[in-house]
Amino acid sequence: MDYPGLLARLFSLRRFGVRPGLATVRAALAAVGDPHLGVQAIHLAGTNGKGSTAAFAESILRAAGVRTGLFTSPHLLRFTERIRLGGVELDENEAADLGARVLAAAPEATFFEVATVMAFLAFAAHRVEVAVIEAGLGGRLDSTNVLEAPLATVVTGIALDHTEVLGPTLADIAREKAGIWKAGAPALCACDDEGAFAVLAAEAARVGAPLYRLGRELAPLSGVPLGLAGAHQRQNATLARAAALHAAERVGVSLDEPTIARGLLQTRWPGRLERVGDLILDAAHNPDGAHALAQALPELASGRPLALVFGVVEDKDAAAMLDALVPALPAGSQVIFTRPPSPRGRDPESLRALLSGAAPMARCEVIAEVGAALAAARRSGAQVVVAGSIFLIAEARRLVTGERADPLMAQDPPASSAKRNSRG
Repeated sequence: MDYPGLLARLFSLRRFGVRPGLATVRAALAAVGDPHLGVQAIHLAGTNGKGSTAAFAESILRAAGVRTGLFTSPHLLRFTERIRLGGVELDENEAADLGARVLAAAPEATFFEVATVMAFLAFAAHRVEVAVIEAGLGGRLDSTNVLEAPLATVVTGIALDHTEVLGPTLADIAREKAGIWKAGAPALCACDDEGAFAVLAAEAARVGAPLYRLGRELAPLSGVPLGLAGAHQRQNATLARAAALHAAERVGVSLDEPTIARGLLQTRWPGRLERVGDLILDAAHNPDGAHALAQALPELASGRPLALVFGVVEDKDAAAMLDALVPALPAGSQVIFTRPPSPRGRDPESLRALLSGAAPMARCEVIAEVGAALAAARRSGAQVVVAGSIFLIAEARRLVTGERADPLMAQDPPASSAKRNSRG
């Protein structure tokens, strides 16, 4: 099987939807030799920020000379972005070989289950010393939660997202995220809601995981330059630093503050308040992410109007996202609604209707095609900010940079295809 063939097979797996539970992934891992049992890892979950935190932690460890692996989701332009070895995305030919092996052993595994097993196989084959592994959805029943003795575990934050799968309240969501806590493994968290934190703390005590909370045991980083923009990245960097320190100690690696500082400054994570040419791209795909972007908008504007190019997929709370973003736009700004290149892309006309005439910008328009929307925004002379769906961010990045993209968009199925359950 070649790489395009792998993408076609992965695309076909969307028919299985999202399947919370560990039975299938455990069977698949067993069929290929249980590679996860030899992988030492930091395991991360959280509503927002887990990808950035994972990137910070991996960069710190790599700066210390550790052979690192990184598993994240979703990807922007290429499936191979999800699995990185020493900061370099997986080779397409190796991805095809790994995918063929997993699919032969587990032909009815879901898209994410296959990707997870591929990551563990890659990390084992390359003798990765520390892998940084991001949960896909939730934590307790996520395919990545086969790690039995992680070096450290991190919950980056609790907010309302994927409530149809994880539950309707912050406490419900916290309980699912806390499912990654393991006995003896440091449990690091950021959580502003006291009710949700009480759940995180109770679960940590139940399994015997020492708990460290941002703002209590973990003092926020200050004065250290970061490779990622935005005030919210200080929280993520603090969690990453603590996780990397715990992991380094447990594998016998020396990690000093100059090395940590170098790793934090060298961190790159595309699509998160990222400047690409004359655009700023941010995958603020839920209300919590939109609030973080809104806080950054005054600095991004530098006294200029903004042109916000915005598009989402159908299962996102677009109204709440716009409620956060639109009041933060400087006077004279504009919003251009567009449709992300996804079968689930929301009709941009329906987005304009959400503003109900109360928007403080000079104008609002709908341009469904992303390239045309970007061109119109750039002609305005304003600072262009592209936000919303990761599909929109990926397309904007491709159009501006000319970066290579997969010939077939093989992405995770929507979370709405999952069923809540309690199976392990």
